[in-house]
Order: sequence, then C-alpha cells, then structure tokens
Amino acid sequence: MRVAVLSSGGKDSAYAHWWATLQGWDVVSLITCKIINDDSMMFQIPGTQIVELQSKVTNTNYLEFKLTGNEESEMLELSNFIGELMKEGEVLQGLDGVVTGALRSDYQKSRIELMCNTLEIRSFSPLWHNNSYEHMKNLIDDGFKLILSSVSCDGLDESWIGEKIDNENLDKLARISKKYRFNIDGEGGEFETSVIDAPHFTSEIHIEGHKIWDKGRGFFEFTALKINN
Repeated sequence: MRVAVLSSGGKDSAYAHWWATLQGWDVVSLITCKIINDDSMMFQIPGTQIVELQSKVTNTNYLEFKLTGNEESEMLELSNFIGELMKEGEVLQGLDGVVTGALRSDYQKSRIELMCNTLEIRSFSPLWHNNSYEHMKNLIDDGFKLILSSVSCDGLDESWIGEKIDNENLDKLARISKKYRFNIDGEGGEFETSVIDAPHFTSEIHIEGHKIWDKGRGFFEFTALKINN
C-alpha cells in the first residue's frame, strides 16, 4: 500500500503517520498545506514548518502545497495538486491512499473522503472517534513528545504556549478542560500541537522561538528548528 500522510506537524497527523508505518505500508510522502491567507476551515496554520524536519527524521519525502484557505476552493486546490503529481510526479505515482489524523470532525473527514473518491484512491482515518483522554495518554505512553503550539480558549493562558505535554501536564490539562468545558484533545480548535519526537523519528527536533499573545489567544513562533544528533 502506497500512501501519503496529510500532516500539520501536530499530534494527530504524526500519530497517523506512525500508524501507517506499523501497517507495513510505504509512506511515500508527508503533504503539508500552507495557507496563504489568515484562516482555513480545514488545515492548521501555526507550526507547520516543522513538518519538513519531521520528514527528514522519518526518511520520508516532503511535499508542500500553498492553498488560499478559501472554504469553497481549498479542497479543489489540494485535489488538483495531488492529481497532477499522481500523473506526472515520481513520488505520488501509483498512490493508493491518503492517511489523516481526523478525530471527530465530520466536516474535515467528509471533505477528504470526497477528494479521495474524485482521485480514485482510499482515505484512512485511523484515529476516528478515539476516546479523547485515552488518545492523549497513549501519545505520551507511546513516546510522543509534543508542545502546545497555539491556544485559543478560556482556561488556557499564555503560560501554556510552548509547554510540553507529559503525564503531569496532561493531568492539569484534564482538570482545566473539565472546568472550562473544552476538548482535552483540542479537537474543537482549543489548541494546536507540534511534535518534536516520536517512535518513528530517528532524532528529536530542537526548537527555538517565542510566544505571541493577543486578546486571549496566542501561538509559539518558531525562530529556529534543527535536528538533535
């Protein structure tokens, strides 16, 4: 099975990538969508530059597509990019499917499935409807190292930006999520993550940067990314 992984560099797409390798599949590329406008209903914006280094530490090809972020056209833009490379590019020729880290967003999952149907390939969502807390706990137990790369909900202040999520912080996050009634896995857009190490990485990624905070929300701006030897 030759598959590509749609990756934002976050916990769910990184886990989906690892899952695909455990199936014995040939992960031919990580595909990152860079949004050139301010927002997207489909794709994560903060921290996506880390995916290129994730591709290097997993010995996986890296493809980057620039999309407008326009709700009416962004999936068509992505479909056209992938379709052209399936015809002409060496990397995606013979592609059997696309793997994503979709958890519970019917909006995202259905639009990716529609794209895959158009391209006559399969769509795989291995994390679909996983229990929120168990998913976060499994990430830690399986050796994933991740930081919160952005926060945008009540209960998560500036101090959480750039924080690593380990067992101690997960317990804190669980208590806060119950108090403020948000999803502990961030599936509702409450936060985004960036993965700096994982079981399928050959090296950890070292990050440098600073926090950007404005009116109750913020993100970690990477100023340097390098591979730890």
